[in-house]
Amino acid sequence: MENALSFTIDADILAIPSVSLALDRALRAHAFSDEEILDTQLAVEEAITNVIVHGYAGGKGEIMITCCTTRGLAEVQIEDSAPPFNPLSIPEPDITGDIEDRKIGGLGVFLIRQVMDDIIYRYEEGKNILVLVKKKTA
Repeated sequence: MENALSFTIDADILAIPSVSLALDRALRAHAFSDEEILDTQLAVEEAITNVIVHGYAGGKGEIMITCCTTRGLAEVQIEDSAPPFNPLSIPEPDITGDIEDRKIGGLGVFLIRQVMDDIIYRYEEGKNILVLVKKKTA
């Protein structure tokens, strides 16, 4: 990977805007389109929110974010020490029924799957590691 940006945030929703700003700068520097940047920001925000709300359950914790960019590819790695959880194990939600009949929640991972080109999860040395991959289209 050509360039890497790495930093750690507290498990606090208020830290998310700083992550989005850092991603904007990193991806814009490599000529990713506005749509590709927004998709990546949305996916990362959703993943981090899930870690904060569900993984750490609102308690204390840290989340490490690393963004690596190279020839038309951005990889954002999100690492946390919350209990093991593979977001890829969540089944696709049924979005065909009436909204009143749908179960609340579960759309975040669905959204991440829709906007990212690849998603990789692993659990190593007591850490959840989620890698979100975005390919530049032009």
